[in-house]
Amino acid sequence: MKILAIESSCDETAAAVVEDGRTVLSNIVASQIEEHRLYGGVVPEIASRRHAEAIVGVVDEAVKTAGCTLEDIDAVAVTYAPGLIGALLVGVNFAKGLSLATGKPLIPTHHLRSHIASNYISHKELKPPFLCLVVSGGHSHIVEVKDYTDMKVIGRTRDDAAGEAFDKAARAMGIPYPGGVELDKIAETGDDSAFPMPRPHVDGSPYDFSFSGLKTAVINLIHNRRQKGEELPIADVCASYRKAVVGCLTENFLKAAEDLGCTTLVTAGGVSANSLLRRELERLCDGKYQLYMPEKYLCGDNGAMVGAQGYYEYLAGHIAKSDLNAIATLPINENRF
Repeated sequence: MKILAIESSCDETAAAVVEDGRTVLSNIVASQIEEHRLYGGVVPEIASRRHAEAIVGVVDEAVKTAGCTLEDIDAVAVTYAPGLIGALLVGVNFAKGLSLATGKPLIPTHHLRSHIASNYISHKELKPPFLCLVVSGGHSHIVEVKDYTDMKVIGRTRDDAAGEAFDKAARAMGIPYPGGVELDKIAETGDDSAFPMPRPHVDGSPYDFSFSGLKTAVINLIHNRRQKGEELPIADVCASYRKAVVGCLTENFLKAAEDLGCTTLVTAGGVSANSLLRRELERLCDGKYQLYMPEKYLCGDNGAMVGAQGYYEYLAGHIAKSDLNAIATLPINENRF
């Protein structure tokens, strides 16, 4: 089964053709990073306009690169939640029009479920059940994946997401957007023991995260140094901060795995490309857990992951009608179509 998948939840206009949820025939991404870098972050109105400009060309290229035509496509999958509402609407409305024009089924797909599904592409042998750490710019969840479309959140951030915490700290240090990616590169050259950082915990919720206090601690460190006229060793600050964020993520994730008796662990989302997070999970899981991580090119937003999850949504009978709407906020275990 060939699925044409469309993703436009933030600042990447993406489309892909995926066969049977596991084989990528094409994966086209039009990035807006250079434009948003001028403003230090994603500007929702600009993102929406750029999606509208790019989506026709991106979808056309995805179909052509896959070596097929729209007649060869069996269904159209699209990210309908969660995300920037204006950006989502561009993809949803385009997909609805395409579905109506071709008579192909329309598959509504949840953005976070799609991130998890990126692992089905990188690891064709992977099947639920497993425990997944979903970490991105807007989300930090520990998800119990019972089946391809049956998921339960057992841990989540109470404030900032891990990616957001990286980006805000990077911005305070004058590191250009996308801050989290650049911070990770700089941290590779720093001393991660130079600046002790707090490791926040949420009382009564051992799997939940809280990054706002950690973010405040590093911003205070930066401001205090500058106010005193002292040199700020950027690489050391990045390394120390990254170590603390990654420590919070791995500690809660492995505690949840131990308590739930899960032996198969998975990561997903943009932050799963973080160098230290990948190394630490490999080290901590070695000999104790089976660890799966998506290839780095699949960690960020892309159409292939939507096509992978769309296949399993289709098998579950999740087909949308022409009144499908975009939703800015939607839990991973809910369907609303």
